[in-house]
Amino acid sequence: MKKLLSLIPFVALIALIAVCVSVFGTDALDGATQVSILIASAICVFVGYLMGRVDWPSLEEEITAKIANCMPAIIILLLIGAIGGTWMVSGIVPTMIYYGVQILRPEWFLISSSLFCALVSVMVGSSWTTVATIGVALMGIGRALGFDDGWIAGSIIAGAYFGDKLSPLSDTTVLASSVSGTPLFTHIRYMMTTTIPTFSISLLIFLVAGLMMDVPASTDVSFLEQLSDTFLISPWFLLVPVLTGVMIARRWPAMVVLFLAALMAAIVAVVWQPELVAQISGTAEEGYLASYEGVMKVIYAPTQLQTGSSMIDELVHTGGMAGIMPTIWLIICAQVFGGVVTATGILRDLMSMILYFVRGTASLVGTTVLTGIFCNIALADQFLSIILTSSVFKDTYHDRGYESRLLSRTCEDGATVTSVLVPWNTCGLVQSTVLGVATLTYLPYCFFNLLSPLSSIIVAATGIGIKRIANPE
Repeated sequence: MKKLLSLIPFVALIALIAVCVSVFGTDALDGATQVSILIASAICVFVGYLMGRVDWPSLEEEITAKIANCMPAIIILLLIGAIGGTWMVSGIVPTMIYYGVQILRPEWFLISSSLFCALVSVMVGSSWTTVATIGVALMGIGRALGFDDGWIAGSIIAGAYFGDKLSPLSDTTVLASSVSGTPLFTHIRYMMTTTIPTFSISLLIFLVAGLMMDVPASTDVSFLEQLSDTFLISPWFLLVPVLTGVMIARRWPAMVVLFLAALMAAIVAVVWQPELVAQISGTAEEGYLASYEGVMKVIYAPTQLQTGSSMIDELVHTGGMAGIMPTIWLIICAQVFGGVVTATGILRDLMSMILYFVRGTASLVGTTVLTGIFCNIALADQFLSIILTSSVFKDTYHDRGYESRLLSRTCEDGATVTSVLVPWNTCGLVQSTVLGVATLTYLPYCFFNLLSPLSSIIVAATGIGIKRIANPE
């Protein structure tokens, strides 16, 4: 009976979120979803009380720990908001768009953007950084070429998460290998069995879609003229993303890299785009005070330039740090729910129910994949999903004679790549906020992310590459 009660908070959460999305649509993340998560948390506390497991100090301690663990991510989010504003107003992103539109042919754009993001993500080890920098520029290029937002964001996210999954610099890659007890490069090599074919299928889809889509053979010249009339365009501005890439390659801390990237862009904006900075400040004259006020607003507040072109106006609109606040609010509420279900033992009960249905290799891998996806939905954090999934199944994999590499690969196939598909997950929130595209809009086009869980189950069912321990005892 207690295990059945454990289902109530999760059913309530999913139902509340579904109602929010149906009623509020893309505005659901402005507050309704956050309130729904808190209501689900309250339901969880009530269920825990019925089960005799509510110890309020323990609940508060677990919630506080969960929120504390995500504070670095929150700071990084704020810095990403600052980068979004400064890189746009400084002319860095417009310069990348200006030259990218002229270089990239429309029919090759989708596959090229996915490959480019994959390359960058492998080198930097972060899907968040890749999307927040290169991804933003590619969104602008894709829109200028006439592609739908869903297709553009899908190609960017597919490439970014391919690199995030295979890069030895990636947090999720290191985490999945370490918590399962698998050597890092053993884990990476083993993932290629499912990852390379899946990404190849994704690229093939983007290639065929790009060749078949009815997009203009060339970009409207007036768009480029309006862009150059609004911003000073210079290839020298590309030194900022180059220096950012160098800092990342040298493995500087993410907060330091993002702060310096925003600072460099702010300096570029003040020196080379003074008219735009003055316009944002709201003063008629340029000067030191106007520059200070303008650049501060670029960093922390939503900015909207009046260029005379609706397309350019939409392109250069940024949210700054303030635009990230609904995301941070949602992350905190999600951590409250995660802390409550953990402290009351409800999540542990649910996991024990799942293990009851495990039989052969395919069912074990399939159950692990579904658990990772479920944790992304319930806990709203891919790191928690990886840790919890690995912890729940680690002994089961060992007792049944499977090497730990199978568990580490399955955790990544199920938890890492699907986190971005959940609207209230930290990854889904970040990417939809940064790209300006709703999660449910790009979800159908993230073919790599959608196919990876299926690929993991299919490979397990065929028995290809399944490694067993010679003597489990």
